Amino acid sequence: MSEETKVQETEAVEAVSESTETVSQDAMDNLVTLKKGDNVKGTVVKIEDNQAFISLGYKYDGVIPLRELSAVHLENAADAVQIGQEVEAKVVSIDDAKEKLVLSKRQIDGTRAWEDLQTKFDSGEAFDVTIADVVKGGLVADVGVRGFIPASMVERHFVEDFSDYKGRTLRVKVKEIDRENNKVILSAKDVLEADYEHQKQQIMSNLQPGQVLEGTVQRLTPFGAFVDIGGVDGLVHVSEMAWSHVAHPADVVSEGQTVKVKVLKIDPSVGKISLSIKAAQPGPWENASDQFHTGEIVSGVVKRLVSFGAFVEIAPGVEGLVHISQIAHRHIATPHEVLKEGQEVNAKVLDFNPAEKRVSLSIKETEDAPARTERTSRGPKESSNLPEPESMSFTLAEKFGDKLSKFK
Repeated sequence: MSEETKVQETEAVEAVSESTETVSQDAMDNLVTLKKGDNVKGTVVKIEDNQAFISLGYKYDGVIPLRELSAVHLENAADAVQIGQEVEAKVVSIDDAKEKLVLSKRQIDGTRAWEDLQTKFDSGEAFDVTIADVVKGGLVADVGVRGFIPASMVERHFVEDFSDYKGRTLRVKVKEIDRENNKVILSAKDVLEADYEHQKQQIMSNLQPGQVLEGTVQRLTPFGAFVDIGGVDGLVHVSEMAWSHVAHPADVVSEGQTVKVKVLKIDPSVGKISLSIKAAQPGPWENASDQFHTGEIVSGVVKRLVSFGAFVEIAPGVEGLVHISQIAHRHIATPHEVLKEGQEVNAKVLDFNPAEKRVSLSIKETEDAPARTERTSRGPKESSNLPEPESMSFTLAEKFGDKLSKFK
């Protein structure tokens, strides 16, 4: 081998050696160095045994246990992260001997969440959350920390079963925040109420008294029914349910039923809409216009007794007056002597005027008049002892004639 060849080989070996040292140095320079408490970013490369494996560029992958993935309880790591997702985490512990690097996504999320939630609380901002769990008393959402929505703050109406809310997205506001006690209360109801009031004002501005609309009965109360008329509720008071007396709204309508209502009154200042079901229907006098005729006998119920007579209902919402002189054939001082409220009676129609909403009735005209009895001025014993007028005159003249003559 020539000296020249030896020199070339030596230079090649040195070059390779130098190159290898350079690569190793570059790898060492690029190798991540970590210590406990560091914040790191990495990519999810595997989800296995309910934990996520994160590639950080370290000597080995880090692991985020299920409990460190989220502030709320999870059944599966895949509910929190997906393969290929970039995450930020905090180094919880390092054991190079065992090649064990434990990370926490929850701690990073929590630190940032408190600041973000405080800002949202101060501004009243609404934001979307996904329901992670249904627990006793309400719902749980992961907002970087555990957010709780009490059952009373989920909807505007009462909800009996929340089982189908898991996985749903709700728009909420921060109702209460207490970092010291790790407490965050959220409310979806506040958002719904604000949206409802805004929509209500818009709809109310377009409503006019006298309008007849179609609505849906939303809920019943002892004093009436709330009817949805296109996104807002109006109240149909129990007195406006029907032309006849209604003891309870449930006797007339049911929740979910479609009804026609008439707008009676709108009060935007207090957000109240008064509706009527009966006013949207033909009135009882309209229905009764061809139902009754003068001279016919009808049946009815005594509704009210007054000093001058009795009001008898002969059809729902149609009352006629029986004057006190038409109650009985005999003289009575007050209608209470003969009638009582709630009593069923027969009456004769004396006059029927639906235009003036007036009916005159007579009860006595439906009954036979009692037979008249002969009246004498005196009883038989008294009359038998008295003389006839002519006899009396004769006897007195005869007996007192001489004494009467002096008065002539």
